[in-house]
Amino acid sequence: MRRNVIKLLEERWKSYRHRFVPWMLLNLRKNERTLRQVADRTKDKPIEDGEVFRTLTRLFTALLRNDWRNQTEQLRLLPAVSQDKYLSTQNNRTGTERADPCTVMLHTVGFCIERRPSSLPSAGTGVFVTGGRVPKGVTVAMYPGTVYQAGEPILIQSIKNPFVFRCIDVILIDGNDKGVSKLVFRSCSGRERFGPFRLSDSSWLTAHPENPLAVGQYVNNCSNGFMAKLEQPGGQSSLIAHCTSKSRV
Repeated sequence: MRRNVIKLLEERWKSYRHRFVPWMLLNLRKNERTLRQVADRTKDKPIEDGEVFRTLTRLFTALLRNDWRNQTEQLRLLPAVSQDKYLSTQNNRTGTERADPCTVMLHTVGFCIERRPSSLPSAGTGVFVTGGRVPKGVTVAMYPGTVYQAGEPILIQSIKNPFVFRCIDVILIDGNDKGVSKLVFRSCSGRERFGPFRLSDSSWLTAHPENPLAVGQYVNNCSNGFMAKLEQPGGQSSLIAHCTSKSRV
């Protein structure tokens, strides 16, 4: 009985220690292979903000056009000129079926990504390029989740939770789509509605996210044996992951 309790505590500690700041400070130098070096926060941008904005705008516009029948209430809030931008397109004519978001992403940015069982032993779920090709230096994924400012309580949510992303500016992003973390995000999402309109996307909590980019929390991190395929700049709590090589995510 005693051995089982000790073993259980060891497993919990191994999961939690990466979010225990004193332990992290004492062990940074022991695994420099996985430590990102950022000399200046302002230079921690593999891609300029303008390019990221253009990519996201192009994809989200295509997704909205694809799902316009379910977005009529939101479209009514836009000026008439902006409504025509979404409705007067070949893809939105009456009778056209709604395409899968991943297909829309493939046609818009040239590739699509999905969550699937990882090819690494005992690595759980990973992210794979399931269509097209990802060129170097493009926006690949977003890291969805509940954002915690410095000092906000996150102890309960962080226990046995490998999805808490710590940015350089000490802001935390909880990208866990299960358990207490899921309940917290749904609660915040419901609280911050504007009347009947949602101000946040909670579909990433399901197996079929409406935003195909919202899978960044499942991208495998680098290790001593494998280089990182993506880089997540954290200078200003960025939620974007950028491709650093042409290989699979």
